[in-house]
Amino acid sequence: ALDETVGVVLVRLRLEAQNGFPNIDWHCNRVEVRQRTKVKEPVSEEPLVFLCDKWLRTADGDVELRSGKLCLLAEETEEQLKEHRRRQLQHYRELIRWGQFVEGAPQCVDLKSVSELGPNLSYSFKSPTINMHYLKGFASRAEPWTSFSELETAFAHSGHQNNVARFVKNHWKEDWYFGYQCLNGCNPLLLHRTRLIPPNLAVNSDMLRPFLPAGSSLEVELQKGNIYLLDYKVLDGLEGNRINGKQTYLSAPLCLLHLNPKGQMVPIAIQLQQTPGPLNPVFLPSDSSCDWVLAKMWVHSADFQCHQLISHYMRTHMMAELCCVATLRQLPENHPLHQLLMPHIRTSLQINIQARASLLAANGVFDQAVGSGLKTIPELLRRATATTRYRSMCVPDELSDRGVDQLPHSFYAQDALRIWDTLHRFVLGWINLYYRGDEDVLNDSELQNWIMDIKTHNFPQWFQTKAEVSKFLTMFIYSCSALHAAVNFSQLEFALWIPNCPASMMRPPPQVKGAITEQDILSFLPDINSAHRVLMALTMLSQPGVDFIPLSHYRETIFRVDAHHRLVEKVQAELKAINDDITERNRHLELPYTYLCPSSIENSVAI
Repeated sequence: ALDETVGVVLVRLRLEAQNGFPNIDWHCNRVEVRQRTKVKEPVSEEPLVFLCDKWLRTADGDVELRSGKLCLLAEETEEQLKEHRRRQLQHYRELIRWGQFVEGAPQCVDLKSVSELGPNLSYSFKSPTINMHYLKGFASRAEPWTSFSELETAFAHSGHQNNVARFVKNHWKEDWYFGYQCLNGCNPLLLHRTRLIPPNLAVNSDMLRPFLPAGSSLEVELQKGNIYLLDYKVLDGLEGNRINGKQTYLSAPLCLLHLNPKGQMVPIAIQLQQTPGPLNPVFLPSDSSCDWVLAKMWVHSADFQCHQLISHYMRTHMMAELCCVATLRQLPENHPLHQLLMPHIRTSLQINIQARASLLAANGVFDQAVGSGLKTIPELLRRATATTRYRSMCVPDELSDRGVDQLPHSFYAQDALRIWDTLHRFVLGWINLYYRGDEDVLNDSELQNWIMDIKTHNFPQWFQTKAEVSKFLTMFIYSCSALHAAVNFSQLEFALWIPNCPASMMRPPPQVKGAITEQDILSFLPDINSAHRVLMALTMLSQPGVDFIPLSHYRETIFRVDAHHRLVEKVQAELKAINDDITERNRHLELPYTYLCPSSIENSVAI
């Protein structure tokens, strides 16, 4: 398209199949247009650059490109460019439609096959070579474990080379390590300080006094802020899956923990169901070792369900997809926030379509091996969605509200805060390049349509200030990168020792104390084949791609341009400093916390 006053404003490309040549896709990085004099010689001025950074296919027809300068709709002066934005959004709204995996849960893309995405919204995941021959050898063993020695033999082949897994196996029965996992395990998002004992938790001061400091009481420790709670009420009343033709069981525990004078978080009471009563005893550290270990195993099993489906799938995968669909439908490619977000969310459509077609489908791992099976997943996601708030997705608010931001041994919290702050400065710097003031935010109709298209978690439905936009975008970028790293790449290490992380429980929760032996504990664990089916899935999910892109590294050309490049250099330098500090801290820890080292955080949800 040519405007006589401003020159070329649009370039139209078309890939045409030619007889005798293969019909293959072509990747176009950019188009340069140079002005020529009457004698056909190039002039010295810089060429007009039209960024593409996408694959072209014959089936796509015309592809229109505009100059590389990003801008808001209000700054468009050419009617042809305004129309170009409208046509582009109309195209994506026809291709990318809202769908629903579970009614009442965050929406997803209405596509069933990765092939429908096309080459620009799909990617090739190059997985490292994984030897799972040993794990596959258990596929036919649909029977219970016979002894802890048998468990140890299996672990010797699957987990002995993993330092964290060995530590888990050696310390899983210890109360301090139970509390440590609540802060720094694969699901560090549930533990929260409480100032009041829930009315449905049947404990009192006399019952708990032996487990508190001498001269103190439950009331004093509550007032000091030393009492914490795990509450799995989201699982209350849900039916367990049937695995190997056998009924499995879910519980909805309440677990009270105490921050002791050593700085350790230790459990002091566990009630396995939400409704108190004579058949729902409160288990205490003074009970028999078998009763207490089994109670903690039930908490870990409940935590597995919440970790996989809420902390992991809903809060990272579904959030990334939610953001991606809205971005494609409402923010044209020339919008600065489209370019900022897409490197962090583009991969989400493919990985989630694949997950819904395999892991979360009939005959997938949840169907065949996890306590919360296909009948339970929809209700669990609905409940989680209804109770999740925007504030709980924002790291500084979330950690402060849970009372874990100042704990010296909460390494997840420490690292998460630093990464959030760094990402927030980067996002704010990007926004300041394009929004002069809050009025520009109010007047950006494309941005306002984008936020209105995202309907979940009590998110804001209208932006009034640059500060609101910066926080909201940081939330998405953090969830798609750092949070996913913390809850995904950690999960195998804590699950390799099966009693520490049972994916299902084969007997109902005990209704009395003193009736459990060590042999009985084995009968609660998942069958051999289902336990190893879960480990095989976690092994695959815990491997970053061999060509993964680290946090705040970008391959897109737009991030190498002028002010964008300076922002990227700054955020990368800050993340490197964080990485160096974490590495130094970990050198002095018996059990290093590595999951939020920026060099190990992937830029997006790609596995």
